[in-house]
Amino acid sequence: MSIPNRLHTEHVSRIKSDIQVHLGKNLRVRINLGRGKVMECNGVLEEAYPNLFVVKVRKNEDEIRRISCSYADILTKTVELSNPQNGENLFSWLH
Repeated sequence: MSIPNRLHTEHVSRIKSDIQVHLGKNLRVRINLGRGKVMECNGVLEEAYPNLFVVKVRKNEDEIRRISCSYADILTKTVELSNPQNGENLFSWLH
């Protein structure tokens, strides 16, 4: 196993454990949808599975959605989760 792959695996494992700590908590979610489009909203980290996690988001008063994201999305910064009160990124150790 090469060093970059081992680091990738260690980072994903740490992301998974950090996600577990924040289950049920309110978060600010920022998702890069590509082509310059970004979705930002508040949500609750609802569930965590071996390969993905689910965030329940409220886009507006009438629309509630569940968004599934992979742990690699955090690693690649496609998805960013932050504290809604102070804006602090939950995975600042990746930066």
